[in-house]
Amino acid sequence: MLSWIKGRLQSFGYALKGVAGILSSGPNMAIMLVAVAVVIGAGIYFHIDQYDWALVAIASTIVIVAEGFNTAIERLTDLAQPHQDPKAGHVKDLASGAVLLAVLCSLVIAGVVFGKYIW
Repeated sequence: MLSWIKGRLQSFGYALKGVAGILSSGPNMAIMLVAVAVVIGAGIYFHIDQYDWALVAIASTIVIVAEGFNTAIERLTDLAQPHQDPKAGHVKDLASGAVLLAVLCSLVIAGVVFGKYIW
């Protein structure tokens, strides 16, 4: 039983290391984190309700998770194919496209949430 607990704690430590890696993965993540901070500030300023906070939290998390997957896919692709390759580039484009879709969806959600407070 003790070894099982130790194993779970070790796994949790690896997961935290992964989260730190995602949050420090580069300029795109920095931009996303600034955007999340701006949205949180707007939520506080406009006193949005619990339902709207839930939408903001879900949308923000989806974008950050998508960027995390994108980063992992890009790094894995670079490992598997260190030289320029159209197929590897296509894989990276697909991952980046998924992030773009997540960002666009979050912008729609932001419009729904904040539109009623602005207009």
